[in-house]
Amino acid sequence: MNNWLISLDNSVGNFWLQFLIMAVFIIAFVMSSVIMFIWTERRVIARFQARLGPNRAGPFGLFQAIADTVKILTKEDIIPSLADRVLFWTAPAIAFIPTLMIMATIPFMNGFQMVDLNVGVLFISAVSAISAIGIFLSGVAGNNKYSLIGAMREIAQLISFEIPMVLSLASLVIACGSMSLTQIVAAQNVPNIILQPLGFVVFMVAILAEINRTPFDLVEADSELTCGFNTEYSGMKFALLYLTEYSEAVVGAALITTFFLGGWRGPFLPGIMWFVVKMIASFMFILWLRSTLPRLRIDQSMHLAWKGLLPLALVNLFVIALKNVFFPDLSLWISVPVYILVSVLVILLWAGFLRKGRKSLVV
Repeated sequence: MNNWLISLDNSVGNFWLQFLIMAVFIIAFVMSSVIMFIWTERRVIARFQARLGPNRAGPFGLFQAIADTVKILTKEDIIPSLADRVLFWTAPAIAFIPTLMIMATIPFMNGFQMVDLNVGVLFISAVSAISAIGIFLSGVAGNNKYSLIGAMREIAQLISFEIPMVLSLASLVIACGSMSLTQIVAAQNVPNIILQPLGFVVFMVAILAEINRTPFDLVEADSELTCGFNTEYSGMKFALLYLTEYSEAVVGAALITTFFLGGWRGPFLPGIMWFVVKMIASFMFILWLRSTLPRLRIDQSMHLAWKGLLPLALVNLFVIALKNVFFPDLSLWISVPVYILVSVLVILLWAGFLRKGRKSLVV
C-alpha cells in the first residue's frame, strides 16, 4: 500500500485511469466529509451550548443533511432583475473549485496523492485566494448593498490574514527544506505543532479567518447584513455557496493535519486512517472555538491581523531561520523546550503590549 499509485500506474500503464480514480476519490472524500462535518457541528455545538441538536430526521439526526439537501434543491431559484447574470451564475463555481484543487495536492498516505508538486506550499497559497474572489464576486453580482459590504469585508479579511499565514508556512519550508507537501510530512519525525507552536498558533488563527469560521465570520453577519455576500442567492446556487463554506473547513482541517500534525504518519494504523483521525481532531478544535468565542467586529479582526499575528509570524520566521543557520544540529531535547518557552513569552509579552496600548487609547 505504500506505493499504491505507482503500482497501479505500472500495472495498467494508463495515466488517465489513475487521474480518474484519484479525482473520484477526492470528490467523494470532500462530499462525505462535508456531510459528516455538518452533522457533527450541529450535534457537538448543541452539546457545548446545552441545547438540542437535530434529532428528528433519522437516528441521532443522521438524515438531517439529506433532508436539508432536498429542501434546498426544491426551492425556487431566483435571480434579481438588476443582477449581473453572468457573474451571478459563475461566482459560486469559482468559489468552490479551488477547494478541490487544494485537496489534489494533499498526501492522504504514503504514495496516495493525486499530484506531488515541488512548489506545493506556493500553489496552496495562490489557489486559496481564488475562493475568496468567488465569494467577492457573489456579493457584487447581486446588486445588493448588504451583499457588497459582506464582499468587501471578505477581501479586507483575506488580504490581512493571508500575510501571516504565508509567513508561518515560510517557517515550515525553512525547517523542512522543501515546499513539497510529501517532503513536509516526511520531515515530521516530531510533529511541527511541537517544533513550531508559535507558527501553529499563527496558522490556526489565520486559517480560521481565511475560511470565515467563528470568530471571523462577520462577512456573513446575519444580524446586520441579513446573510452577507450570499443574501440574494437561493436554491442550488445557495447550496453551492453553503457547500463551499464547509468544504473550506474540510480543506482547513486537512492543511492543519498535513503541516503541523504529521499528516498520515502514525503507528499501527494505516496512514489514511491516521489522516482522517487527525482531520476530525482539528475540526473538533475549530468547533470548540466556534461554540466558545464571540464574533469579532471587523475592526477587531483587522487589529488582530496587522498588530497581533503579523509581528508574531515575523518573530517565528526569524527564530526558525536563526536556528537553522547557526544551530542546525541542536538536539530536540534542547530546542523544543527552549522554543516553546520563547513562544509562550513572546505571545504573553505581545498581548500585554497590545492591551496596554488599548488602555492608553481609552484614557
